[in-house]
Amino acid sequence: MSENSAAPASGDEVLVIGGGFTGLAAAHELALAGVPCRVLEREPYVGGLAGSFEVGGARLERFYHHWFSSDLEVQGLCAELGCSHLLQPHRTRTGVYYANSVYRLSSPWDVLRFAPLPLPDRVRLGWSAVRAHQVKHWRDLEDLTAREWLLELSGPQVYETVWRPLLEGKFGEYAAEVGATWMWTKLHLRGGSRSHSGREVLYYLRGGCAALLDAWVARLSDLGVRICTGTPVRQVLTDARGVCGVRTDGGVLPARRVLATTAPDLLAGFLAPAPAGPPPHPDVPAVRRRLSDIPYLANLCLVLQTDRSLSDTYWLNVTDPSFPYVGVIEHTNLEASDAYAGRHLVYLSAYLPTSAELYRMDDEAVFDASLPHLNRMFPQFRRDWVRRHHVWRADHAQPVITPHYSDRIPAVETDVPGLYLASMAQVYPQDRGTNYAVRQGRQVGRLIADRIRTARRTVPEEATP
Repeated sequence: MSENSAAPASGDEVLVIGGGFTGLAAAHELALAGVPCRVLEREPYVGGLAGSFEVGGARLERFYHHWFSSDLEVQGLCAELGCSHLLQPHRTRTGVYYANSVYRLSSPWDVLRFAPLPLPDRVRLGWSAVRAHQVKHWRDLEDLTAREWLLELSGPQVYETVWRPLLEGKFGEYAAEVGATWMWTKLHLRGGSRSHSGREVLYYLRGGCAALLDAWVARLSDLGVRICTGTPVRQVLTDARGVCGVRTDGGVLPARRVLATTAPDLLAGFLAPAPAGPPPHPDVPAVRRRLSDIPYLANLCLVLQTDRSLSDTYWLNVTDPSFPYVGVIEHTNLEASDAYAGRHLVYLSAYLPTSAELYRMDDEAVFDASLPHLNRMFPQFRRDWVRRHHVWRADHAQPVITPHYSDRIPAVETDVPGLYLASMAQVYPQDRGTNYAVRQGRQVGRLIADRIRTARRTVPEEATP
């Protein structure tokens, strides 16, 4: 898949930084519009956080993935690529780990049986999802933090037992700053993916995201898109007119249009002027400041291949502050273990700063440090159940969404002419996810293609005496 990224660029070629779902979707739209395009991906694979590794002869995402019934962009992409028959619905079980016990929360009846809360608060917990659906527009919540809204929605006992531990487990030091819109999106999205009985229905692709990516890369190749894996971008170059190219390890690629699909602060780093280089575009310093304004959390996923199941729960939220992971996701309670030669697959997911001790441990130390916690959660668990383990890290996994976040969203079209940004920090009010990555990539691809068409029409007129 890798190409020689130092090959000369054509006059109108758009360079896309990042081969995740956003970058591939943008490249797809550009190619459909007849715009030459090259995707520069630093990893040896495409897909971003949906990139896969081999398990039992099959492929599995490094970081857990599933889709909701409302994820229409992904469903449309599957149909376009001939993969719809691989998209399968699954009724799943969810639960919460609280006070050394696992409680199921898959249906309204489970909520009413949730013993850590007195009965009136169980009703408030269940009713909070209904009240969240009654909010018609996210702007109604922009003034509030998640804490303020959840206290109003379900009361202090429910907040302290359920919501506060989840917010702190997910956002750590930022928990008190998280906006109500982020929480509303979560409740609204999950509530909209339930059957008439109240059971959650999630979708997964037989063969995983790898099956979709294989078909997608083949289609992009047919459309003339060049995908250069193993090609990290070191610098985005600008001059008095705007963006003028990027620097990679293979050399400089000239281009008057560059789309970055990275986290905003990574693009800010790419825009740092070289000490001995020409003067950058005058708007670069202001753009860099705005791009550096949104904090991100990293994610660490410990993936276990075991010879037996840990439980019958797919998604287990953890409300124990001493437990290093916020979620335990047993993937083979979504997609059967038969797809992986009988191996059972479990993700342990932690959101944390890159400076955290767990994040900086080597892989074996992460595994060893996690075992006592697994033994506490699942007393029957034994180390020899684990056949293999893997540790995956992503430095920029979760943007921190705060009140009035709409005022902080970076523009897709930056003030540096020809420089565009499409990231998970910009899909607000939705949270990150492959569905919104596809939607955003397609939108920005169409925007750039439209800008190119406009430029082609206006340049000859301006050149006429």
